[in-house]
Amino acid sequence: MHLALLARLLSVGRAVLAALRGRLGALCWSLAPLPLPLPLPLPLPLPLPGWRDSAPRQRREQERDDTAPTPTSVNYHFTRQCNYKCGFCFHTAKTSFVLPLEEAKRGLAMLKEAGMEKINFSGGEPFIQDRGEFVGKLVQFCKQELELPSVSIVSNGSLIRKQWFEKYGEYLDILAISCDSFDEDVNILIGRRQGKKNHVENLHKLRQWCREYAVAFKINSVINRFNVEEDMNEQIKALNPVRWKVFQCLLIEGENSGEDALREAEKFVISDEDFDRFLDRHKDVSCLVPESNQKMRDSYLILDEYMRFLNCRNGRKEPSKSILDVGVEAAIKFSGFDEKMFLRRGGKYVWSKADMKLDW
Repeated sequence: MHLALLARLLSVGRAVLAALRGRLGALCWSLAPLPLPLPLPLPLPLPLPGWRDSAPRQRREQERDDTAPTPTSVNYHFTRQCNYKCGFCFHTAKTSFVLPLEEAKRGLAMLKEAGMEKINFSGGEPFIQDRGEFVGKLVQFCKQELELPSVSIVSNGSLIRKQWFEKYGEYLDILAISCDSFDEDVNILIGRRQGKKNHVENLHKLRQWCREYAVAFKINSVINRFNVEEDMNEQIKALNPVRWKVFQCLLIEGENSGEDALREAEKFVISDEDFDRFLDRHKDVSCLVPESNQKMRDSYLILDEYMRFLNCRNGRKEPSKSILDVGVEAAIKFSGFDEKMFLRRGGKYVWSKADMKLDW
């Protein structure tokens, strides 16, 4: 009886040993006496109860964490200063700092080297710095010297003059003008106005200048409590922008929400259902590009006035170190950028005016 038990234990021991050898990829040698110890083919791996090889998964996760995303499209908010007081603004005038022109150019060249194809200059209001000369020189540098496929600006349009187009228009691919309503009373409620200038009338003037100087025209609208019931179909179709970006009003802690914020945007916020109803009302507008809070939060590479990437994943803007100090690759790892969401929301499109084949 003892011999039978011993034989059974030996049999189980051999099976476990064979499985371990299979799992570790060791060579298995025959136990029978042979003239020479010839190696046998490697056995197939045998699964052991409770054994999970997590090393490959951990390696994959480590590689994913260590791989920096490519800064294909970057939004450079080089100034926080603005002449408007939009109540929902989520990049407010917390500083007045602007990099010296040559330092800004150095950072842009670093981004191009890292894979940037499109730069979008924003603010604040980008035309407030040196009456548009600062952004004009950056636009010219990016198109003429860096040879970027796409150079664009987002502006409220109030400070742009025709002379700017005459000097810099050839270097600009896209001009996006923010317009949240075609009702001036609503624009006043939002804060998108300065003095007596009519925002909508100015929008039409800028549209004409874009035609004259071969700049693609785009409209950005933030949908909020004051314009969510508006029907903009007729006006958008008449202006015929290449894209109409429609954003759901977004809260960012420390910018337009919270104790240390310069804005209180809570009263502007709408529900997902309200946003969907607005989109449904305008579904026949072919240039419509909707962006919900979910799509916006992690799918933009935002560079602040110090050239730091801003991570918005936790509902705040948490800055990386400046690319000027640590380089693009080191800084971008802390950006929270979701490259897949960027592509899913249509972040990459035909963005060079040379490829648009537009009838100016």
